[in-house]
Amino acid sequence: MPISKINGVKINWRAVGDRGPWVVMTTGGRRGHDEFVPLAEKIAGYGYRVMLHDRRNTGRSDILIAGDEGEEIIWTRDMHALLSEQNALPAFMSGSSAGARTSMLFYLRYPQAVRGLLLLRVTGGPFAAGRLPEQYYGQFIRAAEQGGMAAVCALDACKERFAANPAGADYMAKLSVKQFLDVMRRWNDVFVAGAHHPVMGVTAEQLRSIKAPTIIIPGNDNTHSSKSGMIAHQMIAGSEFHQLPIEDQDVPLIPYPEWGNGQFEDEIARVFADFMKRTIASESRAA
Repeated sequence: MPISKINGVKINWRAVGDRGPWVVMTTGGRRGHDEFVPLAEKIAGYGYRVMLHDRRNTGRSDILIAGDEGEEIIWTRDMHALLSEQNALPAFMSGSSAGARTSMLFYLRYPQAVRGLLLLRVTGGPFAAGRLPEQYYGQFIRAAEQGGMAAVCALDACKERFAANPAGADYMAKLSVKQFLDVMRRWNDVFVAGAHHPVMGVTAEQLRSIKAPTIIIPGNDNTHSSKSGMIAHQMIAGSEFHQLPIEDQDVPLIPYPEWGNGQFEDEIARVFADFMKRTIASESRAA
């Protein structure tokens, strides 16, 4: 798979499909892009080119613990630079969970680069606000405070990263505890500050400012409740809402591979492809 040097970081990416409008799909959490390959292949089958990539600090891309902005904002800058390099803009931006947040934040920074938003499993509500800061930052900060970088590197989340990109283990082992804690605490502060917005990380005002054609397919666990998706739909004027044949479950999280698991991906691909087709037709009529 191709590797591009973007903003000083090696980013691992791939394009699925070789023709048609570009769609950028971003996974949730700090997970690599591989879990989205089956869905990307289905969307590509409708005549689209799908860009998948491992964000910095995920998958096979480089680890770099640096930056004054929130981590998801840094991801949007990397995405814009990568897509510009590949002449893939403007594009439809899509993602699940953190990928949905990042897609919305990408639009807020680069509205002219976005043809539409295709959002899966929007995150919000008190449960997510309480759970996710620990998952993203708290566990790493506590490990560094108690046992230094050796304790951080021993965490399962880091071992997963190192298995995908062994160079990350050397980088993390050499990183000073002070730099690690300074950056992680700063990222945590930004993340927590946005945790209680209607959609995590996106204010009500920002949601109402979104003018791009948008479709939302909600999740059904406590981190990605259908209510959170409906709130986004109500605040993004003109957005569409598609409900899969699922009901909310009182569980903390349904991992995407379980949630998609092939049973919904055909429907998701069809719904997204139809939405993009109608959006492109509308663009042509307006030109």
